[in-house]
Amino acid sequence: MTEDYDLETLAIRFGYDQTQEQENSEAIFPTSSFRYQSAQQAANRFAGTEVGNVYSRFTNPTVRAFENRLAVLEKGESCVATASGMAAILSVCMGLLQAGDHLVSSRSVFGTTKVLFERYLTRFGIDVTFVDLTNQDAWAAAIRPNTRLLFLETPSNPLTEVADLNDLADLAKAHQALLVVDNCFCTPALQTPLTLGADLVVHSATKFLDGQGRVIGGAVVGSEALIEDGVRGVIRTAGPSMSPFNAWVFLKGLETLSLRMEAHCDRALQLAEWLQTHPAVESVFYPGLASHPQHALAQSQQSGFGGLLSFRVIGGREAAWQVIDATQMISITANLGDVKTSITHPASTTHCRVAVEERLACGISENLLRISVGLESLKDIQADLARGLDALAVNQT
Repeated sequence: MTEDYDLETLAIRFGYDQTQEQENSEAIFPTSSFRYQSAQQAANRFAGTEVGNVYSRFTNPTVRAFENRLAVLEKGESCVATASGMAAILSVCMGLLQAGDHLVSSRSVFGTTKVLFERYLTRFGIDVTFVDLTNQDAWAAAIRPNTRLLFLETPSNPLTEVADLNDLADLAKAHQALLVVDNCFCTPALQTPLTLGADLVVHSATKFLDGQGRVIGGAVVGSEALIEDGVRGVIRTAGPSMSPFNAWVFLKGLETLSLRMEAHCDRALQLAEWLQTHPAVESVFYPGLASHPQHALAQSQQSGFGGLLSFRVIGGREAAWQVIDATQMISITANLGDVKTSITHPASTTHCRVAVEERLACGISENLLRISVGLESLKDIQADLARGLDALAVNQT
């Protein structure tokens, strides 16, 4: 029984059926199709009256192992893997919403998620309202009779705001709506939204679940009814499927997830504390800091504060870019969740397709930088950032 084991053990041992070869490491099944023992078995598989592999667009043993493992880590009943994190979000919307429905989303979501909601979902008759993540009254005021889904990231990207999941779950249930939480920044190693009242969890597995920036993938976890009767049909029909190789990579990533997240959290907190003391830094956003407005909330619903932080430098875009360009070791990339520390300027990259006034409403100013803290030496990470920050400080005197 899964309740007999801790997360670290489940992340290594659960969800895979050893083949007759008795391998100790999970096998990859790079096949598009599967053979049947008879015409009757083929008919049964396609009709769904017999459980078994049909076609790798929607049934593959390696992908299924990843789904099973992530489901148990997230405390869910079922999981469906997707080609990317955005495919996971789209599949939720396509599987559970229809024309005439209304969606309420946090304003503080990944830029592409916002574009998906306001530019594409609206074409199919789904209304969308954006609200401040931490304003419970705004969420309540946005609810309509046709509201079917509430969507958010917590902590948010890039300002690491934290939502009260218990309160939002109560609000959603009171209005017969679903609460969907993007958990890719905490992962189940630090937070399990389903145990806090969420109906579905989505992941960009590309981030911390892989942990080494190797492959693209996503996932949705929840009840068997929502996944099997709602979301999985979209994957089967529309085909935003995860490849077997990528699923295998994610399985390997899950094996070290707990260790990596502990190390990410440790380095991120120390880096945030150091940044707070630097004269060229205007403000730092990290839930592990006592100064963070939702620090106590994060302590209550997370077991760690994550590897993502952001900070504002003194000056504007030119000053922020100066810090980025002065780095010699840190990766200048918009990806996150890697063992390699990365730095990005959200206003000109991840959120560049969001209107300026909307970016500013989310706190994404031109002097804001985001750091995904990796697993290099903290001393070396600080030294790399200090090159640009120290120069800014000198210019201010």
